[in-house]
Amino acid sequence: MLLGLVGRPNVGKSTFFKAATLADVLIANYPFATIKPNHGMAYVKIEDLAKEFGKVSNPREGYVKKGWRFVPFELMDVAGLVEGASEGKGLGNEFLNDLSAADGFIHVVDMSGETDHEGKPSQNYYPGKDIHVIERELDLWYAGILKKTWKTFARTIEMQHSNFAEAIAKQFSGLKVSVDDVKHVVLKNNINVEKPTSWTDENVMAFSRALRKYTKPMIIAANKVDRPQGHENYERIKKEFDYPIVACFADGELSLRQADKAGLIDYVPGEKEFHIVKDLTDKQKSALDSIKDILKKYGSTGVQEVLNKAVFEVLGYIAVFPAGAKLADSKGNVLPDCYLMKKGSTALDFAYRLHTDIGNSFVKAIHIRTKQAVGKDYVLKHRDGLEIMTK
Repeated sequence: MLLGLVGRPNVGKSTFFKAATLADVLIANYPFATIKPNHGMAYVKIEDLAKEFGKVSNPREGYVKKGWRFVPFELMDVAGLVEGASEGKGLGNEFLNDLSAADGFIHVVDMSGETDHEGKPSQNYYPGKDIHVIERELDLWYAGILKKTWKTFARTIEMQHSNFAEAIAKQFSGLKVSVDDVKHVVLKNNINVEKPTSWTDENVMAFSRALRKYTKPMIIAANKVDRPQGHENYERIKKEFDYPIVACFADGELSLRQADKAGLIDYVPGEKEFHIVKDLTDKQKSALDSIKDILKKYGSTGVQEVLNKAVFEVLGYIAVFPAGAKLADSKGNVLPDCYLMKKGSTALDFAYRLHTDIGNSFVKAIHIRTKQAVGKDYVLKHRDGLEIMTK
C-alpha cells in the first residue's frame, strides 16, 4: 500500500511528510522545494492487542508507545502541482508518473490564504480554488489516457465485442486499476458501455472523473489552521467539498515529534496533550505553549488523524495480528508482526499474506480472543489476532 501526498506548491506537503515520517527532507518557503519524490514510512495508530493480555508488543516493524501500536505503511511526497500539469506544465508529467503507483492521495491544502495558486505569498486567497485545480488535473490525467486512442479503442471494443471492463483495466493497468474497479464505476454511475463510439468528450470526462475518484480516493489535510484565517477557511471548505477533511497543523506536529525524539517532552502522536520532561529555554516554552493552544482547540494536530482516516476509512484497510497461543515467537517477541489487510479479507487471504505455503496448507485458524477455530471464509475484523493451523 502506498499513499501519495499531493498539493499545490508551498502548501506544507514536505512539512507534513517530515512530521509523519521524521525523514530528513528539505523544507523551504518557496515553490518546488521537492523535485524528486520522497519516500518514507508513516504509521497508523491502533490499540496494542497485547495490552488485552497484560503484555506489551515487540514489533519487528513500527513501534509501541503507552499502549498504542504504530503500524508502518509507505508514504510518498511528490512535487507541487500547478495548473496545466496534465499538459506537462511545471513538473507535470513527472508528478503524474510518480503518482501512478499510489493507492490513494492525501491532498495537503493551505488554509491560511497566505499563498496563491503558484505557491507565492498572497493575502485572502481562497484555498478551495486549489482543491478544484487538483481535482481537474487528476481528472484530465485519467481522461488523457483514454482520449489518446479513444476512437480506435471504442471501435475495437464494439467490433470485437470485447469486455469493456477488461479493456479499460488494461488501458489503466499502470495506475493499478482492476477489472472489478471498472465494473463498480460502471454500475454505480449507470454508464452505458454498449456503444462507446457514441460517447462525447463530456461522457469520456465524466467516466474518467468517476474512475479517478474511485481508484485514487482522496482525503484533504486542511493544513495551517493555526493561521488567522485558517479556521474560517476550514469551515468553508467543509461545506463545499464532499471529501473527508481533517483540520491539520503539520508544523506543530513536526515540532512535537522532534521535541519528543530529543527527549524534551513526552508525546504520543495524535494525542491532545504532551508533558515537558526537561528544562526548556524561554523560546522553546513559548513555541510549545502556542502548540498547546491549538491542541486545546482541535483535540490534536490532525496529522495522525489524517493518516488513520486515509488508511482505515478512505482506503478501507484493517490491522490483523499473527498470534499464537503464547502470543510470542520462538525468540520471545510478543506479537512481532501486524499486517494491514483490505476490509472483507478472509482467514485464508491472511494465511496467503503470511506465506504462499501457509495459504496452500491452510486447515483452520484459531482466534486468539475466543480460542475458537474459524474456517477459511472467516471475514477478518480490525485488530483480530489469528493463529493459522496448517497440514
